[in-house]
Amino acid sequence: MIILAATPIGNLGDASRRLIEVLENAEIVAAEDTRTTQRLLQALKIENRPRLIALHDHNEKHKAAELAELAEQHDIVVVSDAGMPAVSDPGYGLVAAGVERGVTVTAIPGPSAVLMALAISGLPTDRFTFEGFLPRKPGERRQTLGMLASEPRTMVFFESPSRLASSLADMGAALGAGRRIAVCRELTKLYEEVRRGTAAELVEWAEQGVKGEIVVVVEGAAPVSVSADDALTQVQALVASGIRLKEACAEVAAATGLSSRDLYQSALAAR
Repeated sequence: MIILAATPIGNLGDASRRLIEVLENAEIVAAEDTRTTQRLLQALKIENRPRLIALHDHNEKHKAAELAELAEQHDIVVVSDAGMPAVSDPGYGLVAAGVERGVTVTAIPGPSAVLMALAISGLPTDRFTFEGFLPRKPGERRQTLGMLASEPRTMVFFESPSRLASSLADMGAALGAGRRIAVCRELTKLYEEVRRGTAAELVEWAEQGVKGEIVVVVEGAAPVSVSADDALTQVQALVASGIRLKEACAEVAAATGLSSRDLYQSALAAR
């Protein structure tokens, strides 16, 4: 089988008993960086020395099929440098190849920078979307943020310290000056820090220089106030584009704050 194993994102004390047991008995470990994994094994005082196979962004496309075939006869433990493999880290390609071959895929849950940042951000946690890293190029970044301007769910991003200030400035321009943001830095580490405020307030802080691994949590857009007739028109337009009626009603309801059930009934009555 393929075993996705979540590793600590900073504090070694977050290594679960299951993670340690699996690594102590692992025969094969697919690692994002074999040197980082060797240091983890040493830090956790694991004497087992499994066969380490590099699985990273540059070789996963070619390695996935080979490892999936190997997983038909052996257990393969998959680790990234930190957190859960396959979530903004190598692993998805291998999982997809394994599923295609009928290989069992399971996971050892554990630390997640995305979920930790969301939980401590102070922003709504009931519905959220993970957007990974924003584009490096300013034009592409602003275009991406423009597409997310009306997203009602809380948004979670990863960001480089060197691009944090410019990304926050672009967020303020694209999403609105009053949008609440939480910047979570060095989660679970000694200098863990959370800065909360608007984009403008946080840009001033970020321009002074920020170090470490960064997760940015952004408040979703407020529901747009529209009339029931306008909302019904939106639903009908989505249905005309090929979206199922129920899904169209749910999408418009999420964006407007209106009742999905009422929209559904109105759409049926208008047919």
